[in-house]
Amino acid sequence: MKKKRRLQGQDVHGMLLLDKPAGISSNGALQRVKQIYQARKAGHTGSLDPLANGLLPICLGEATKLSGFLLEADKRYQVRCRLGVVTTTGDADGEVVETHPVNELDEDEVAKFLSSFSGPQEQVPPMYSAIKYQGQPLYKLARQGIEVERKSRQVTIHTIKLTGLSNDQLEFEVFCSKGTYIRTLAEAIGQALGCGAHVIALRRTQVGSFGASDMVSLEELEMLAETNTEALGNLLLPVGQILADWPAVDLIADLAYYLRQGQSVRVPQAPSEGWVRLMECDKGFFGVGRVMEDGRVAPRRLIFSQNG
Repeated sequence: MKKKRRLQGQDVHGMLLLDKPAGISSNGALQRVKQIYQARKAGHTGSLDPLANGLLPICLGEATKLSGFLLEADKRYQVRCRLGVVTTTGDADGEVVETHPVNELDEDEVAKFLSSFSGPQEQVPPMYSAIKYQGQPLYKLARQGIEVERKSRQVTIHTIKLTGLSNDQLEFEVFCSKGTYIRTLAEAIGQALGCGAHVIALRRTQVGSFGASDMVSLEELEMLAETNTEALGNLLLPVGQILADWPAVDLIADLAYYLRQGQSVRVPQAPSEGWVRLMECDKGFFGVGRVMEDGRVAPRRLIFSQNG
C-alpha cells in the first residue's frame, strides 16, 4: 500500500488564499490549514462569519507578522438578503423576531436606492460579533440575552451595486472599508425599505489587492496533503508578495544591517511619509518600516526567514 505523504514538522512561511466554506468558523478553517501544513504559527487576516464563504487569507510562519496590515485592507463581498424577515443575528443563523410584508419593488428604483448607502457613515457593531466588552466577546453576552451599549464606528462604503432582485430576495455587491459589518448594512437597507432584512448568503471576493481568482478550497488542500505535498507548498504566496502594492525602499547591505539592529536610517530617494517595504539589494524583502517626520526610515516588522 502506498504511504501517505505528509509535510514534516518544518518551518513554513507564506500566505494561503483560502476559499473558506460556509458552515465553519474562521478559526476552525485556520486550524485545519495549520494542521495540513504542520505550521508552527498561523493566523488569519479578518474573520468571516460561519454562514459566509470566500476569501480568507491565512498567514503561516513569518507571514503572521504582516497579517495585521491586511486587517486594515478594504474588502469586497457578494451579498444575498431575504426581505421581510428580521433575525436576532442579522443573518440566517439567528432566530426570527419580526416578519413584514414586502411591497413590489422596481429594479431601477432599488438600484438607485442602494447607491444612497455609499460613502462614509456611522455603524453600530451588532451584539452578535467578536468585539469584546470587559474582556468577553459580545456574542457570548448576546447568547445570554444581555445587550450592552456599543460605540458607533465610522466605516466607508466605497461602492454598492444591485446584482439581483426577485420576490423577497435582494442581491448586491459591496466594496467597503475595514470594520464594516455586512449584516448591519443589510439590516439598515431592510429598515429603510420598510420591511426588514437579513443576510442569507455572503461571499468575500477581495481583501486588499487579493482577489478570488487564486483561492484554493479546503478539499483541494486535503487532497494535496495526501498525494502531492510539493504542490501544496507551491500554493503559498511568498512573504514578500503580501504587501506588494506598498512602495519599496532599496537598501545597500550597510543600511539593511542597521535596520535589522532596530536603528533608523536615512535612505536616498525614499518616500516622504507612510509605510514602506524594506528591500535589500540582492537579498530581497526583509520587512516593513515607516518613514518618520525627520525623513529617516524606522523598522517596524522584520522578517528573518521566508519561503520564496
